[in-house]
Amino acid sequence: MEEKQINDRLDALENKIDLLLEYVNKQRLNTSVVEDLAGDLGIIGKDFYDTAVEELDKRQVEIDPAEVTDLMISFLRNIENFKVVMNTFEMVIDLTKEIGPMANEAIIDFTKKLAVLEQKGYFELIKDFGPVIDNIVEGLTPQDMKDLAENVMLILHTVKDITQPNMLKSIDNAVHMYASIETEDIPSYSIWRLLKEMNSPEMKKAIGFGITFMKNMSKTTENTNN
Repeated sequence: MEEKQINDRLDALENKIDLLLEYVNKQRLNTSVVEDLAGDLGIIGKDFYDTAVEELDKRQVEIDPAEVTDLMISFLRNIENFKVVMNTFEMVIDLTKEIGPMANEAIIDFTKKLAVLEQKGYFELIKDFGPVIDNIVEGLTPQDMKDLAENVMLILHTVKDITQPNMLKSIDNAVHMYASIETEDIPSYSIWRLLKEMNSPEMKKAIGFGITFMKNMSKTTENTNN
């Protein structure tokens, strides 16, 4: 019985020794790999350093080791700031990805609207309106432009008054009446016929309108001068 226990312990001890030897072997292999990697990196680093030194020497660039050290220290000191910048950059990229489809839809809608405007002839109208602007610019002197700028509000008020419904109706009636007159076959009026026509209700009303108009115009001019 004791012999069997001794054999079991020896077997367990051998297993542990095997595991230990396997672990040691793995560590040795890992150490070898690390040493090979370090050697390769050393060779690459040396080649990179030599190449960098040669290129800097060709371009006559001198590097102060103290400045490089300061740069590295500044970089290490601002790692947190660089992290914030990178996080912000990532947020901008994510926002761009989200806005991208919306921007594409907006561009498509804008393109469709431009196509509709082109079909309706807006762009052709704008192109044809160019010579009109050229004629206006060529026909106006700098003083004319200055006077126009000084009186633009008066012009706008005048246009506003003219576009009132009553004023437009009166202008329309005057145009229709003028168009209905045969300018080539206007009858001649003698003094006696004129005096006779002046007694008609229409002429009396017309004379009253003219006098009232001139009186109001005189009052307005006087108030403006004052």
